[in-house]
Amino acid sequence: MSLDPQIAEIIQTLDSGFPPVHTMTGQQARAAIRARFVAPPDPEPVDSVADTTVPGPGGPVAVRVYRPAAAREGVVPTMVFAHGGGWVFCDLDSHDGLCRAFANGMNTVVVSVHYRRASEEGQWPAAAEDVYAVTDWVTAHIGEFGGDPSAVLVAGDSAGGNLAAVTALMARDRGGPDLAGQVLLYPLIAADFGTESYRLFGQGFYNPRPALQWYWEQYVPHPNDRTHPYASPLCSDDLTGLPPAISVVAGHDPLRDEGLAYTEALEAAGVPAVCRYFDGGVHGFMTMPAFDICRRARAQVCADVATLLETTAP
Repeated sequence: MSLDPQIAEIIQTLDSGFPPVHTMTGQQARAAIRARFVAPPDPEPVDSVADTTVPGPGGPVAVRVYRPAAAREGVVPTMVFAHGGGWVFCDLDSHDGLCRAFANGMNTVVVSVHYRRASEEGQWPAAAEDVYAVTDWVTAHIGEFGGDPSAVLVAGDSAGGNLAAVTALMARDRGGPDLAGQVLLYPLIAADFGTESYRLFGQGFYNPRPALQWYWEQYVPHPNDRTHPYASPLCSDDLTGLPPAISVVAGHDPLRDEGLAYTEALEAAGVPAVCRYFDGGVHGFMTMPAFDICRRARAQVCADVATLLETTAP
C-alpha cells in the first residue's frame, strides 16, 4: 500500500491541523470546522443553484438544488445528496464544490440536504429521517426539478454515505420511494473500531479513531442502538431488494474495511454493487479537488452512475 504522492506531501499538515473535535461539544466542533472553511472564489458554474426547504419530521429541512449546466431542457436524473461531517458538522457550503461537480459530471439535478446534526440539533435517527423525508418529497415532486421519476438516486460521503445507505433501507422497508441507485463514498457503515484498517490508519491519516468514536457517541449515544440497521447498515440481516450500489473506498482510511465489507454483503444479498478502490486515498479525499486522485475518483463515479442509469433505464 502506498499513499498518493500528492497527499503524502501534506498529510502531516492535514492531520495536525484537524481540530481535536473529540474534546469538544457538537456546537464547538461545528464552529471550529466552519471557521476553517474558505469558499472558492470561482465555483464551478452550473445552470442554477437554489436554496429552499422541504417538509421534514422535525420541521423544515434546508436543501440546495443544483441544475447541471448542460440540462436546460428535458428530464434528467436526480440525486439526493447527504454531506459528511460525522453527523455533527459540515453543511451545504462545505460540499458545494462536490455537488456542482456531480451535477455537471452526471448531468444530474443534485438536491443537497442539510439534515439535523448531532448532538444538539438531533440524535439518531433524526438525520436519517430527514434525508429519507427529503428523498420521498423529491420523488413525489420530481416534476418541479425537471427530473426523471425512474432515475432518483441517494448519495453521500462519510456520515452522509451512512445516511444514503440507511435511506435505501428505509425506502425498501416502507414501500418507497423507488430508487435507481445508492452512491456511497467511504461511508461510516458500522460502529466497529477493531478492524485492521482502524489499526493501520486510526492515527496520522487525517481521520483519527478518537474523532470517529466521538461521532458515533454524538449521533447514536446508546451503544445498543448502534447495531440497528438504520444506524449501522452492515449489521442488517437482510440486504435483499436494495437498489444497485456504487461505493468508493479509500485505501488509507480507518473506514476501509467496513466499506469493503458492505459491498461484499450487498453482493451476497444479490444487490448489484460496484466498488471503486483508491488505494492512495485518505478519508474525505473526494472533497479535495487540488489532488489528481480526487478528480479521477469524481470522474469514475460520474461514469459509473451513467452506466448504472443506462442499465436500469425502463
